[in-house]
Amino acid sequence: MKKIDLMVNAPHFYTMEGDGVGYKTGVSMAVDGGKIIDILGAEEAKSAYLAEETLNLGHHAIFPGFIDAHIHTSCNIMRGLAQDTGYWMMYGLQPFDNAVNEEERDAGSKVAYIEAIRAGTTTFGDFDSEMDNVCSFIEKIGVRGHIAQTIRAAKRRVYKPGELYEFDDVMGEASLKRNLELYDKWNNKDGGRIKILFGPQGADFVSTEMLLKIQKIAKERKTKIHMHTQQGDRETYQIEKRYGERPTAFLEKLGFLDDTLIAVHLTDCTDEEAAVIAKHGASMILCPGSIGIIDGVVPPSVAFQNAGGFCALGSDQAPGNNCHNIINEMKNVALYNKIKYKDPEVMPAWRALRMATIEGAKAIGLGDTVGSLEVGKQADFIAVDLSYPSMQPVYTYPMRNIVPNLVYSARGQEVCLAVVDGKIVMKDGKVLAINEEEYIRAVDKYPEEIGKRSAAEFFSINGTNAQFMKENKL
Repeated sequence: MKKIDLMVNAPHFYTMEGDGVGYKTGVSMAVDGGKIIDILGAEEAKSAYLAEETLNLGHHAIFPGFIDAHIHTSCNIMRGLAQDTGYWMMYGLQPFDNAVNEEERDAGSKVAYIEAIRAGTTTFGDFDSEMDNVCSFIEKIGVRGHIAQTIRAAKRRVYKPGELYEFDDVMGEASLKRNLELYDKWNNKDGGRIKILFGPQGADFVSTEMLLKIQKIAKERKTKIHMHTQQGDRETYQIEKRYGERPTAFLEKLGFLDDTLIAVHLTDCTDEEAAVIAKHGASMILCPGSIGIIDGVVPPSVAFQNAGGFCALGSDQAPGNNCHNIINEMKNVALYNKIKYKDPEVMPAWRALRMATIEGAKAIGLGDTVGSLEVGKQADFIAVDLSYPSMQPVYTYPMRNIVPNLVYSARGQEVCLAVVDGKIVMKDGKVLAINEEEYIRAVDKYPEEIGKRSAAEFFSINGTNAQFMKENKL
């Protein structure tokens, strides 16, 4: 009998092996040294292993931990301040983004992590301009971080529609230097749970020379580029005015479309452009809830996948999407594409689940590490309590309804356990390494002052939400 760290017993395992969901029943999962070492018959497991800790989850389903591949947690302090408005970035978000400071961003970020972990996220593709404190918090709470730091040369101010961004190359070089410093400090730290990527905000926010420099640096360090790519008609306009081409054609000619690139959004891509990006080996991150609210668009993820590309899901940011819940994004990607194509068979629940797990892992370069429950992979998994009303009743024959109920019915509170590298990071709705209430209550003191600092610009822009305020509609 072999001594191990952890044995997991449950009636349902969704391993994501193969092309489907890899369903197994009547088995147990053995974990040792942070990795899955065996998945075997439950009775056989009793005689084969002696576990230091055993999780008996009698009415649960076990899934790989969810991957939120694109998330701006520092924007969480501005939750709900930029919905329902056209020209979202400049007229919706920018007045508040200009007003908040790093202390406030940091406080909001921690609450975003708590929210997402409670709903089953174990890997975070976080992206913003100051990520050192984020890495420290990730290290503290024990989740997996896939972190990019913003590289930007476009001066930070409100640009009017049609106005080209003004570049400050000194600012761009300084932001690249900070990303390099973050890489040197944090990449592969904490047992490899933290990976550092390079994060040009978009092809429209830096020069051609800077893009190529970033690509060279990323390849030399064997990491990835996490970049908003053709993320809207705003970017398309900027690139066409500067270079005379649409963003996909511009990046293809530049030699930027390869397996180093994780392309985020593709909001303004045609199906043909999405296929070009996929065929060059780049991957895609789709944030259906955010882009639906911000742009009223369903990005071409189906075309991207049909061209052979891997596509992950992301929750993006709370000023646009309002929540950091990958279950919500699974439902959104399924529903939006059914509506877009007028076809209920497009994007079934099992495919959405793969985007949140194994396909998402492959998209961000972690497919050999996480995303499925397989021997040799890191033990990142969650338990979903099937006794919740939203998951009831449970059918296993002639059809299993657990995956459809998870995607279309669950809200996140059904996730009762989250494990990363074989260590429990969340149990019974609580992140174990911290006092959650302390962090949640810490943000209460900030909204009043942020509101005061942003009010003049908010009302001078007079966007839809300013008008709604004047008309007492908010």
